[in-house]
Amino acid sequence: MAVFLTSDLHLGHANIIAYTGRPCATVEVMNAALVERWCETVGDADEVWILCDLAMGRIAESLAPVASLPGRKILVPGNHDRCWTGHRKGVERWRTEYLAAGIEQIVDAPARLGLTEGVAVSLDHFPYAGDSRDEPDRYLEHRPVDRGGWLAHGHVHNAWRQRGRQINVGVDAWAGRPVSAETIASLIAAGPADLEPLRWS
Repeated sequence: MAVFLTSDLHLGHANIIAYTGRPCATVEVMNAALVERWCETVGDADEVWILCDLAMGRIAESLAPVASLPGRKILVPGNHDRCWTGHRKGVERWRTEYLAAGIEQIVDAPARLGLTEGVAVSLDHFPYAGDSRDEPDRYLEHRPVDRGGWLAHGHVHNAWRQRGRQINVGVDAWAGRPVSAETIASLIAAGPADLEPLRWS
């Protein structure tokens, strides 16, 4: 079994195409590309941690592709997930919807994941600091506290792939694909750095 991390698929979200420069003419093309890249990367026996913002728009339609994605899918919700506790209303009802759509487990942030022997990373939708593009930091009350550890996160789309000890696992930083836990562990072993996103081809 391999372990992967990803975030910010934004299935069903038309505006994300232009916002992040995804090379897709329509939402349908984008959804199909995300499913294809996931299926090329992840096997049925694998585990995938989704660190937020899985689907938007008409939620029943947007969540529909999730059931076809291989692997055991664990969601750490973010601000665009209707089952995120930060919304305060209707969370339990929406959790039922996400589980019925193919998510096997929902884990609220902060979470922690062992990557390799002796190497672990904190998981959250939000980075310690920074936001997408040049926006001021939002959701400050929901941000993890930086106590010197490594963090895998989403939220920033294609603002960076790595910034210091923050590793963005969003699809727009990894050419539209989930990233393996082994790759994250290798970045941690290499130490803090600033890395640009891998662009969609």
